[in-house]
Amino acid sequence: MKKILITVLTLTLLLGCKEEKKAEGEPATASAESLPPVSDATMENAVIYEANIRNYSKEGTFNAFTKDIPKLKQLGVKILWVMPIYPISMTRRKATADKSIEDITDPTEKKKYLGSWYAISDYTAVNPDLGTLEDFQKLVKTAHDNGMYVILDWVANHTGWDHKWIKEHPEYYQHNAKGEVTDPLNPETGEPWGWTDVAHLEYTNKKVYEPMLNEMMYWVKNQGIDGFRCDVADNVPTDFWNFAIPKLKEVKPLFMLMESEKEYLLKGQFDMGYGFEAHHVMNDIAQGKKTVADWDATMKHLSEKFEKDDIMMNLTSSHDENAWSGSEYERMGDAAEAFAALTYTMPGMPLIYTGQEYDNNRRLKFFEQDTIEKKTGKMFAIYEKLGKLKNTDVALNGGKKPASYIRLKTSDDKKILAFEREKEGKKVYYIANLTKEILQFKVAVDGTFTNALTGEKLTLKKDQVIDAAPWQYWILSN
Repeated sequence: MKKILITVLTLTLLLGCKEEKKAEGEPATASAESLPPVSDATMENAVIYEANIRNYSKEGTFNAFTKDIPKLKQLGVKILWVMPIYPISMTRRKATADKSIEDITDPTEKKKYLGSWYAISDYTAVNPDLGTLEDFQKLVKTAHDNGMYVILDWVANHTGWDHKWIKEHPEYYQHNAKGEVTDPLNPETGEPWGWTDVAHLEYTNKKVYEPMLNEMMYWVKNQGIDGFRCDVADNVPTDFWNFAIPKLKEVKPLFMLMESEKEYLLKGQFDMGYGFEAHHVMNDIAQGKKTVADWDATMKHLSEKFEKDDIMMNLTSSHDENAWSGSEYERMGDAAEAFAALTYTMPGMPLIYTGQEYDNNRRLKFFEQDTIEKKTGKMFAIYEKLGKLKNTDVALNGGKKPASYIRLKTSDDKKILAFEREKEGKKVYYIANLTKEILQFKVAVDGTFTNALTGEKLTLKKDQVIDAAPWQYWILSN
């Protein structure tokens, strides 16, 4: 009897271990089956949301975020970009922009500094501060069930100082003149960039290619994610992306976003880049440093630089912009809403960063938890209407087969931006006073339209004088 009991207990333990291993290593089948693979069609009318899990809730956990995913569906979100979810290195952990955690002596004070998401100690583990792997799997399944694809933030350029490769494979890293593993250096000057909490991987040694691919492959094969947002993508050799991305896409179709606006990276590997250039012009117009004439010049330049099927991510904020340059209200003031609307109506895909839907008007701390206040104000309803329009009107398609963009003549093209988007006979017009002045103007548009945000009918004639308050805008559809 004792022998039988031991055998039963052994089998129970083995089965338990097997089930635990399955939970860690395999994706939830329902999650994979509840949503068709990402496709070019997905990109045409999608809204992307950047999820800062740490600062989204007081708990700062996957589960606290997951329960609100249906709210994001209301905003028309189709792609969920989750900021890095991996364990963060303790060695040289950043406490502030210029202080390391080693500089903090008070143990209680030390605890609040959680470090940079981008100083990763293990690519295939989950930061316990955020929850468990099972919690993340639940997030992915909930997103899929709500029609959203999940992409993970990926940091191929560097690791945290606690990563096992530093001891086991120092040859994977860049070394200084003394032969020491070093943080990222400016290739032109040899001076550090200031990213002292990370160690720079050295891709001239192609031995790092396969291990990095394997780390990415884990999340695609085992956890059913739908793509990656690749941090400082143009700091990593194109040769690596040409090696890795096709192999990842052999498993399933993926959506690949690069933190870059280098046009060569969009040739066959990445689907979307950052609309940095347009974003900075928006900031400058809001601050009175540039005019709509500069916007027109930028749009002309971008049309010459990129191919028609190149997609740009349009943004008024992101984790970097918010933390280091200020919230959109700090940078754009009363113009923030007009430019948010512009990101939805111009070619490309609009981004909502955590807190923008709740009118967050402050910089969120980068190295510690700094919870947003989830109080529904003005912008939630605005984003909801803009999202519905983006999702449903082909005239705002902004993917690989975008609607046309035609600049419309106005009586004051340095202050008034007016353009038409058109596809399959559908048209949407964006008309805006992009100044802090009260203006009167005329625009070369004739017809009766629906105001997309209010549902009201509006008739325009080419010789009609239109009164515009500062930063007032209209989105009109036919």
